[in-house]
Amino acid sequence: MTPPAPSRTGARCTPRRSLAVCGAVALTLSVAGCGGAAADDAKPEKRSFALAGRTLTIDSRNSDLVLVPADVREVQVTRWFDGWSVFGTVDRPTWSMHDGTLSLRVECGGLISNCAARHEIRVPRGVEVRASESNGSVRASGFSARLRLSSNNGDVSVHGSSGPLGLRTHNGGIDATGNTARRISAESANGDVRVSAARTPDRVTARTENGDITLTVPDTSYRVTAAGRNGGVSVDVPRADRSRHVLDAHSANGGITVRAGDGPSR
Repeated sequence: MTPPAPSRTGARCTPRRSLAVCGAVALTLSVAGCGGAAADDAKPEKRSFALAGRTLTIDSRNSDLVLVPADVREVQVTRWFDGWSVFGTVDRPTWSMHDGTLSLRVECGGLISNCAARHEIRVPRGVEVRASESNGSVRASGFSARLRLSSNNGDVSVHGSSGPLGLRTHNGGIDATGNTARRISAESANGDVRVSAARTPDRVTARTENGDITLTVPDTSYRVTAAGRNGGVSVDVPRADRSRHVLDAHSANGGITVRAGDGPSR
């Protein structure tokens, strides 16, 4: 199994003796003390946005996202950004809200550059969230409303949520643990999928083209479909063809494990 590539927002440079040689350009460039960007070390910036309606759509590029429900009236965003560029400029990140869509942009210009960004988004309780990230991870916890989260290049994880979950990533893993959602859909093109349910789900659908799938569910009967083209399949839960609880797992290149764990069966 080929492991997923890490998320990145720019080229990295590696020190060599007292100088760092950063990439190949029209001429040989030596940069002293060239290092990576670190969003956690940056000064946080805050802004609030009014939300009309009960659905928040997030369209983000080149940032890690952290989503949390909160007792707030508006959507509250905190961002951390750090970056540098050689033979170019690093544009300041932008944020805006229009018709219920929060747009977050981080662009790292220059022939050689390195940027890192993270946004924490506090969402009014009960609001459905649809978040799409082009290059970065997406994390959420504690939501009662529906979540639809996706990343083109990064991990997607959800913990302690009770609303329906739709999770997708093109290049990264999916980790959904401690959730009481009745319906969970988790799909990765290149990465492991791990779902651990704290309450018996009505339906779990898990897909990956390249990775392992692990489903841990309360000990009760399930209608199970598990298939892998290139990997072992282990199902260790009671099976019943007429059960209203459905587990559906498919991997094109990886193993599948379905097992019973702790948690209420209803």
